[in-house]
Amino acid sequence: MGITLKKIIGHFITITRHRHVVIAHSVKAGILWQGLRHDLSKYSLTEFLGGARYYCGYKSPNEEERRKYGYSPAWLHHKGRNKHHFEYWTDYDTVTHKIKPIPMPKKYIAEMFCDRVAASKIYQGDKYTDRHPLEYFLKSKSTRFISPETSDEIERLLLVLAEKGEDAAFREVRKMLGKR
Repeated sequence: MGITLKKIIGHFITITRHRHVVIAHSVKAGILWQGLRHDLSKYSLTEFLGGARYYCGYKSPNEEERRKYGYSPAWLHHKGRNKHHFEYWTDYDTVTHKIKPIPMPKKYIAEMFCDRVAASKIYQGDKYTDRHPLEYFLKSKSTRFISPETSDEIERLLLVLAEKGEDAAFREVRKMLGKR
């Protein structure tokens, strides 16, 4: 798979549209500064070139990169620099001598919520419903390496979105953060 101008432009438009939706959601969540900095690493060469090479427009290009290499260099770069991904939040346990997931700070859970909703909107387009982010989250819940506290909190917020809508969900996010 080569990089074409069409893929470069398509990928650029997709990640930029995604960022803009996250920024709009971040305003609703009360975390504007995080929203403005959201996913800037996607414009770095490591992430952008992989994203453009495997761009398809309806799902993350990291999936195709993983199929080809068995891992995604773009994703490894991304998750190591963006604290709104639960994969960032792992550490070495000095008692068990194993890597373990650790709870995310609430401000990054809020950004993760904004990110998941925005990604669903971008990739689902006209088919998006407020249930989709929850359904996507639950689909791989049993295999996810995430702290139980973080998993429970993001699932709770996604459930509010699915059952009560976006306004209620963002009120819950602000409440979780101790904001009015």
